[in-house]
Formats: sequence, structure tokens, C-alpha cells
Amino acid sequence: MQDQRADLEWRDGDVPVSTRFDDPYFSLENGLDETRHVFLTGNGLPERFCDGFHVGELGFGTGLNFVVTLAAWRASGVSGVLHFTSFEAYPMSVDEMARALGAFGVGDDLVAVWNGRGGRFDFGDAVLDVIAGDARETLPAWQGAADAWYLDGFSPAKNPELWDEQLMQAVADHTHTLGTFATYTAAGFVRRGLEAAGFDVRRISGYGRKRHMTVGTRR
Repeated sequence: MQDQRADLEWRDGDVPVSTRFDDPYFSLENGLDETRHVFLTGNGLPERFCDGFHVGELGFGTGLNFVVTLAAWRASGVSGVLHFTSFEAYPMSVDEMARALGAFGVGDDLVAVWNGRGGRFDFGDAVLDVIAGDARETLPAWQGAADAWYLDGFSPAKNPELWDEQLMQAVADHTHTLGTFATYTAAGFVRRGLEAAGFDVRRISGYGRKRHMTVGTRR
């Protein structure tokens, strides 16, 4: 049976690092700004927000991307409900999430309801679904479709199974026409896999020390 623990250690104060993949959960420089640059700006958000807008994510991790997205949703003034579905193989415990998000002084709403396992969480103006398990199995079985994807697995060099062609095809299959994706990586095999799956793919300026990142639109 697969070990579902996050298996992490803490470096530089409150930066969680996966010991399984030897990769940090967020930027060692500024995780908040990284999320805004890569996933919000990379997907044209908050400008595209509308009632029922659906974000899909590979890699829930600390929940930081959801927290930042929910804050942007609330600040945008759009009425209605945001939907956010994330696929996570190794959910964090409540204490781990609280420590990681506490470093930024955010996420109290999420920590208050998080159970360390996943499931559905209703925030009134947003519904979060965290689907636990291997995304290669859970995403193809998902019945939903996203308007924007956050592809936020660990580094392709260290976690290649979360970036393979079959999974990128599953992402495309669960994306509305003209839906988008954004990811911090500019790895060539990831770009090629997304292009083959049906996205028009572009490489743009990355965050911090990363020169490039990748974005795309579903054809």
C-alpha cells in the first residue's frame, strides 16, 4: 500500500522540503510572489474570473496556491463561486500545513478545516476538492473540466511521473476549449507533451532565478 505521508523536513526556517523528491514546496525566495507570477499571471488571472470558474491543480502541497487564488478571487469582486480541484498523492498533516502557511501569515481559513487527507471543503464563495492518490489514476477518472490548470508537481527531473505524456493528455482532456495552463518548468519534454496533448504552448519569463516558465491554451 502506498505511503500517503508527505515526508518532509524544514530548511531555512519554515521552508518545507520533500525528502521523497528532495525538492522544496515553494520558492526559497518568496513563495507568495512565485504563486502570483506563475499561476495567477500565467493563467491571465484574476482578469478571467467569473462565476463557476474552475481551477485544476497537480500537486496541492501546502495549499498555498489555493490560498493565494482564493484571496485574488475575493479581491476581484466577482460574485458567485470559485471551484478549485487539486490532485495530491501525499497530503500534508494539519500541523505541517499550518507551519508552512504560517510563515506567510496566510491560510487560517484552510488550516481550520484541513484534515490531512483531502476531500471537499466549502468556503461559501469557493469549493475546494483535494483528490488524494496518484494523479495518473485519479485524474483520468475525474468527471470535471478546468478553465485553468496549475501544473505544480515537484521538479520534472525528480518527479518525472507527474509530467509524462499520458498525464499531460489527461490534463488536456479535462480542460475546456480555450482553457489554459501555467507551470514553473520549461523542460522540453513537458512542453512537447503538452503540445502533443492539444495545447498551444509558449515559453515566457519565469520567477526569480528561473529564466523561463511555460504557459499554454487548449486548442
